Amino acid sequence: MIKIICVGKIKENYLKDGIEDYIKRINKYHKIEIIEVMDSDINRERELILKNINSKDYIITLEIEGNNISSIELADKIDKTFITNNCITFIIGGSYGLHDDVKSLSNYKLSFSKMTFPHGLFRLILLEQIYRCFKILNNETYHK
Repeated sequence: MIKIICVGKIKENYLKDGIEDYIKRINKYHKIEIIEVMDSDINRERELILKNINSKDYIITLEIEGNNISSIELADKIDKTFITNNCITFIIGGSYGLHDDVKSLSNYKLSFSKMTFPHGLFRLILLEQIYRCFKILNNETYHK
């Protein structure tokens, strides 16, 4: 299973539509779940995020300071992680970022860029990359 824990709700319909589209696409390959936690102060967000983490989850935090890798490398990371783990949990923080307690649980810190993105848009970008990973792993064509 892939789980995405993210802070905040999506308000924009165009983002909701894109997110739903990629969830449907990914579900053809693997079960995926999105867990939204309430946008609050960083300590409350910490509590809400931690409540949704299982001790057996392989945790990938999305952080500006994280590793910057290619789509092929992310596909390989996902593939190898599923050999020993049943659940990969991606965590997207809110406007305050991630609490240090959440960061300390991370098995892998991932960065898409040194730039800051709106969390709703970033959720869509992450889903697109997860979908791309499954296309790569299944040797299926996908636009470049």
